[in-house]
Amino acid sequence: MAFSSDSGSGGPMADINVTPLVDVMLVLLIIFIITAPLMSHKVKVELPETNMIVEEADAPPVPPITVAVKEDGSLYWNDEPITKEILESRLSSAAQLQPQPKLNLRGDRTTKMRTINEVTKIAQSQGMLDIGFVATKEKGQ
Repeated sequence: MAFSSDSGSGGPMADINVTPLVDVMLVLLIIFIITAPLMSHKVKVELPETNMIVEEADAPPVPPITVAVKEDGSLYWNDEPITKEILESRLSSAAQLQPQPKLNLRGDRTTKMRTINEVTKIAQSQGMLDIGFVATKEKGQ
């Protein structure tokens, strides 16, 4: 710490000498400027091409299909009661649509996962690609 003898009070000098700090920062800046280009590895990768169908902006969005499963195993297609056979036929015809609608699968809180899994397997076997599970957020979170 530097002491000042110029002032009449004789107390310590409150100014900080920033010259060594600036010197160190400039050296670090030069080091980073030199080493930064060496750290970037540019590897050329051939990405695969896709033949995805791009949705047109003018086309109206396709409404999702909602399949509800109750605890007793009863199925509902957009709130209409159906059987597993009707579900299979409707899912196979929905899978042929372009663009394919999304499938939202809802289950009661007490529905067994085995039943939900069966409905999911039916949808996948019929060709449905986008299957989502609907849940509600717990209160207080």
